[in-house]
Amino acid sequence: MATLEKIRSKSVFLIIVIGVALLAFIIGDAITNSRNLFGDHTTVAKVGGEKIDYTDYQRKREELNNQLEQARRQNPAQYANFDTQLLGQMAIDQLVAERLLDQAAENAGIQTSGEQLRYFIMDNPVNPRIQEVIQQLNASGLSVSTPQQAYEVIFNPKRNGLTEAQMAPYQRLWLAMEQETMQMIKRQQYQRLLYGTVKANELDKRALYNDYVATSNVDVAYHPYGQLDPAKYPVSEQEIAAAYNDKKNQFRVEQPTKDVSFIAVNITPSPADREAAKQLAARTLNELRDTTGQISKDLKKEGVAVTHKELRAADLPRGAVKDYVLSAAPGAVEAVTENIKGFTIVKMGNRSTAVDSIQLNIVQVVGDKLPAKVLARLNSNLPVDSLSKAFSSDSVFAQTNQWLQLFNAQGRTNVLESSQLDSLMKAGGRFVNIMQTPQGAVLAQVTKRNAPVEIYSFDEVTYDLKPSTRTINDEREKLEKFLEENTTAKNFAANAATAGYSVQQYSFDPATPAVPRMAGMQSYYPDSRQVVRWVLIDGKPGEVSHVYESKDALTPALYAVAVNSEYDDFTPLSNGDVNAFATDRARKQKAGDELVKQYQPKAGSMASVAQAMAVEAQNNPNFRFGRNAQVRDAAVVGRIAGSKPGKVVVVKGDNGVYAYQITSQATEEFPFSDQQYEQQYYQLVNPNMGDMLMGSKKFKNNIYKFEAGD
Repeated sequence: MATLEKIRSKSVFLIIVIGVALLAFIIGDAITNSRNLFGDHTTVAKVGGEKIDYTDYQRKREELNNQLEQARRQNPAQYANFDTQLLGQMAIDQLVAERLLDQAAENAGIQTSGEQLRYFIMDNPVNPRIQEVIQQLNASGLSVSTPQQAYEVIFNPKRNGLTEAQMAPYQRLWLAMEQETMQMIKRQQYQRLLYGTVKANELDKRALYNDYVATSNVDVAYHPYGQLDPAKYPVSEQEIAAAYNDKKNQFRVEQPTKDVSFIAVNITPSPADREAAKQLAARTLNELRDTTGQISKDLKKEGVAVTHKELRAADLPRGAVKDYVLSAAPGAVEAVTENIKGFTIVKMGNRSTAVDSIQLNIVQVVGDKLPAKVLARLNSNLPVDSLSKAFSSDSVFAQTNQWLQLFNAQGRTNVLESSQLDSLMKAGGRFVNIMQTPQGAVLAQVTKRNAPVEIYSFDEVTYDLKPSTRTINDEREKLEKFLEENTTAKNFAANAATAGYSVQQYSFDPATPAVPRMAGMQSYYPDSRQVVRWVLIDGKPGEVSHVYESKDALTPALYAVAVNSEYDDFTPLSNGDVNAFATDRARKQKAGDELVKQYQPKAGSMASVAQAMAVEAQNNPNFRFGRNAQVRDAAVVGRIAGSKPGKVVVVKGDNGVYAYQITSQATEEFPFSDQQYEQQYYQLVNPNMGDMLMGSKKFKNNIYKFEAGD
C-alpha cells in the first residue's frame, strides 16, 4: 500500500515528465527529419491519392542499385561514371508508373489466366526475379538452369532427395515471384489496350493524305535576325513582359520550384601536395628495390596500392606500362609514370606460358549416386548426345562445346580452382567429376584447348595524388570567409567573381536529383544532393547556405548556394533564362516588324525583295504542309500552305523574315493507304503513356525529405 501511495502522490509529476519527454521526442523527430508534424512521415510520394511508402521506395532503390552493379560488371566502361544520385528519382518514377498502371488495370477489370502465367514464367520469362531464384538455388548447391528445373526442385523436393522444410523458403520466394509476375502481365495488357485507343478516324487519315498530295511551287527568300543590336532595337520592360505573357505557358512548373545561385569549388592538389607525392614515389622505389622487394605498411597507409597482375601481351594496357613490361628483365623496378595525377611503378615478375582457353563438354547430374553411373557410362564411350536416352532428362542436363576463358582482359579468371583445372588437363580427354554435392555433381571433359600463350607477371604499384587535408581546410576557410561577408543572395551572386568564384544559376524542384555540372546536362556534382535538399526544405528566398563538402577522395569539392526566389505555378520573369528568352523574343518581334516594312516588294517583284535582303531566293518545287526543308518556322509554313499563287508576301518568323511567292499549285496522284496514314497519325500524335495515365491526377514528390541529409 505504501508503494501505491507514493505512486499516487507523484502522479502529477510523472504526467508532466512523461508529457515533456513525449513532446521533446515529437519535436526532435520533426526537427531531425524536417517533416511536417502532422504529415505523412513515411510517404515518399503521392499520386492520385495513392501513397508511396518509404519501404517500397527503399526496395525499389535497392533493386535499381543491384541492376546497376550487375550492369557495371557486364559493361564496366559504359556504366563506370553513372551517378548513383539519380537512383532515388528513378525509383520514384518507376513506382509512380507502376501505381498508375495498377490502378488503371484494376479499374479496367484486367485479370491474368493460369496459361498466361505459365507462359511468362516458364516459356518466356519476363520477370528478372526468376533468374534470382535460379541463382539462389545454385548458390545452395542445387544445380538448375531453367525455370522448369527450378520449379521441379522447389515443389517436388522428395523426388529430388530433399525435404519440404528445406524448400519452404524457396516456395515462398517462388510464390511471391508469381504474384509479381501476374501484376507485370496485367500492366503489359493494359499498356497494349491504352496505346490501342490512339487511332485515327477516316477524317484524320484523309486530312493527312490531302496535306501530302497538295503541293506548291514556291520561291522563298530568308533573312535571319542574327545578333540584333540592342541599341538599334531597344525594348522596354513592358515589351519584355508582353513577350513573356505571350509564351507564359511554356514556363509552367509542375512542382514547387526555387531559383538559386550556386558555387562549386573543385579542390586540386597544391604545390606542396605535389612535392610530397614526389618524395613518396622515391621512398616507394627504394623499398621495392631492397632485399625484400615489398612496400611497408606506412606506405600503404599513405595510399600506395599494390596490384599483382598476370596478363597476356594483347591485354597489357597501352602506354608506358605495356612498353616497360614487354622489355623489362625479371625483378626490375621502375617508375613508368609520374605526374600531377600521381605515379605508377612496375616491379617485373616472371614470364611463363599457359593455355588461355579450353572447350568443354559439361554434364550436370542430380542426386548423390547417379553421378558415378553417368561418369562411368561417359568414359565407356557413351556419346554426350545420347545421355537423354540412357538417363532421365529431369536428372541429367548436358552442354556441349562450351568455351571456357582461363584468361581475359583482366587476367586469370579463376573460374575453376587449380585442382579442378589440373584434373581436366591431365584427364587425357576423359570426363572427370569437378564438383560434387549431396544434391548432384558437375562432370566435364576437355574437347579442345588453345595453344599456350605468353603470360607476363608483374606488380603494379600506384598512388593517386589528391589534395591534402591542409589544402582542403585552406579552401574551406576561404569560402567560409566569403559567406560571412555575403549573407544575402543578392550579395552572394554580385560579389562571387571578385572573390574568385564562378556562380551558376539553376532551378531546383523535388525531382532534381543533384546539382548539374551545367544546366540541362545529365552530369552532376558529387554528393551535391545535400545542397538540393537544403534548398527545398530549409532555404528561403534571400538566404545563403553554409559550406557543403563532397567526400570524393580524388576530386573533393566544396559547395555553397543562395536562394533567389521560389514559385509553384510559372517560372517568373525574374529568372535569368526566362528573362533572356523574353528579351530576345521582344527584340526579334520589333526587328521583324521593321524589316517586314523595309523589305516590302517593289512592283510585286520577288527579285527585288531578295536583293534587299542580300540573299538569293530558293525554289521549292514540292512544298508540302509539314514536309519541307527550307522553311522551319511552323507559323510561316501555315501561312504558305494557306496562300494562293501570284502575290509576293513578306512575313516575320521567330528567327528571321521570310518572303515567299507561290508560282503554281498541284495535286499529285498517290494511292491512298489506310495503314500508312494510320501509322503517320500515331507518329504525329506520339502518345505519352505517362501523361495519359496521369491525366488530371495530382502528384506530390517528397523524395528530397528522405535523401541526403545534412
